[in-house]
Amino acid sequence: MTEDTRPTENNENEEQPELQQQIVDMGASAVKTKDGDIHTLTIVGAIEGHQEERSGAKTTKYEHILPFLASLEESDEADGLLILLNTMGGDIEAGLAIAEMIAGMRKPTVSLVLGGGHSIGVPLAVAAKESFIVPSGAMTIHPVRLNGLVIGVSQTFHYFERIQDRICDFVTRNSRISREDFEHLMLNTGEMAADVGSVIYGQEAVELGLIDHLGGLSDALACLHRRMREERARQEPEAT
Repeated sequence: MTEDTRPTENNENEEQPELQQQIVDMGASAVKTKDGDIHTLTIVGAIEGHQEERSGAKTTKYEHILPFLASLEESDEADGLLILLNTMGGDIEAGLAIAEMIAGMRKPTVSLVLGGGHSIGVPLAVAAKESFIVPSGAMTIHPVRLNGLVIGVSQTFHYFERIQDRICDFVTRNSRISREDFEHLMLNTGEMAADVGSVIYGQEAVELGLIDHLGGLSDALACLHRRMREERARQEPEAT
């Protein structure tokens, strides 16, 4: 009687590739192309900060994303990053932390707003070196909101203003929209029935200078490939 040496289903599960596990854990994947290795990061649901979201809610956890971006920046096996956004917003500090990490990367980065890039998703969308939005994509811009106990004193409102200044500074520094236009959208009282702020859609976001291009996945990938080729040419020593 011969021994069956074929791998069992359990062994195959134990040998699950690291890449597949990354997809399961945080929606990250990688693919080799003729222009280099492209990594994809999805930012979906609510941006989760120091407090966990309610059970069952889809979240993007900043404690997963920050070390992932740091390792990607240093990796010799990563040549470009595509960021796919469909987020309702969430924790301001966590969102700004992720956005600053993306903005500070040397490697080519391109973002694509799909369903929505709302609230703190706006800085995340503009953090990449070039940004895209699909025609049906939406972005909500509104003043800062805080959950929990709010003390009704002048210092609290000053704190709100300083947080909004941080968001405005980041967005205007990383896009073509003017501060005046962005603040007008943020404080608009005629757009929403029971709220302050604005909702803008694909073409409008581009016309305002908030997003660089109107386009879909193929457009974003073509842009990323171009930037990867430019980066590789820059790093190659000049021919003598």
